[in-house]
Amino acid sequence: MRKVNPYALILAGGRGTRFWPRSRIKTPKQLLTFLGERTLLQDTVDRLLPLVPAERIWILTNDHLRDDVIAQLPEVPTRQVLAEPAQRNTAPCLGLAAHLIRIENPNAVLGVFPADHYILRPARFRSFAKPAFTAAEQGKLVTIGIQPRWPETGYGYLEFPRGVKVGGKKAVELKRFREKPDLAAAKRFVRAGRFFWNAGMFFWKAETFLDALRRYLPKTASLLASLPGVDDSRFGGALERVYPQCEDISVDFAVMEKAATDGMVAGLAADEIGWNDLGSWNAVYDLLHRDEAGNTLRTATVTSDDVAGCYVDAPGKLVALVGVKDLVIVDTPDALLVADRNRTQEVGPVVKELEKMGRRDLV
Repeated sequence: MRKVNPYALILAGGRGTRFWPRSRIKTPKQLLTFLGERTLLQDTVDRLLPLVPAERIWILTNDHLRDDVIAQLPEVPTRQVLAEPAQRNTAPCLGLAAHLIRIENPNAVLGVFPADHYILRPARFRSFAKPAFTAAEQGKLVTIGIQPRWPETGYGYLEFPRGVKVGGKKAVELKRFREKPDLAAAKRFVRAGRFFWNAGMFFWKAETFLDALRRYLPKTASLLASLPGVDDSRFGGALERVYPQCEDISVDFAVMEKAATDGMVAGLAADEIGWNDLGSWNAVYDLLHRDEAGNTLRTATVTSDDVAGCYVDAPGKLVALVGVKDLVIVDTPDALLVADRNRTQEVGPVVKELEKMGRRDLV
């Protein structure tokens, strides 16, 4: 078998509105530190470097973040930090990366990774990523399923065949992709033992994915195929003209769901790799050390005896808590968040409301 030529594409263009007030348009979630000294983006690169050298790592972000991404990742060649000229969801951006990387290496095998996820056990993660690259070299569209820890309704699911071996290192053909379920269906999925969370990590030969894009999304495939390579002097102008014409659709809907039905998608059912999508302040609270009362206090804090389950992040400020439970308190120079810890998924709408108010200075 030909040696695998692994490349990595890291998606780093999101806003992370549920982490307001720390996450803003110019300093989104993936560029912030939550669980150590490295940002989520830097952590993503760090865990990939044992598999993919820096010269084969590509980043896709947007214009107002590109300079900061370059500053955070001096090991990644600047030419490989791409900025989308318009937001067009994941199908076009993955097609763009596959097209450009294939120009450089027709045998490239591309792994796709979100920049804003946290993985507590990176070595265990790599033990699944390596065979995923190998399976992709053989012509499959490959993904890694995350073993569900509860009946989550906010994730899509991957349906594996009956009897799938959890933790197995051989990719098996998936039955289908499942959209985000209601709670009753999510409970059935967890009981069945063959449904795994879709974490948005994909592996494929650049050519294999472009073939699928031509099959399932021909307009976008044709537009992207017209682009010159990234080092061509015409690239920037051509991208500005062509990319906004691409369809605005996710890779799951545009390609993966259809390809799974056609028997083209394989997956590995990962065991515990410590994956967390850090979807809210509550997720950060769950991962950090807590005192005997269940509090995570990241600033000087005075509490009464009946304070429990609180998360406090207010740098440079003393915070006094009296008789409260299950609160998230996050302070920045221009904004303060106080929320029920179990409702921090609802912080995102606050940002939308600020946008309606014209408070661009706060978003």
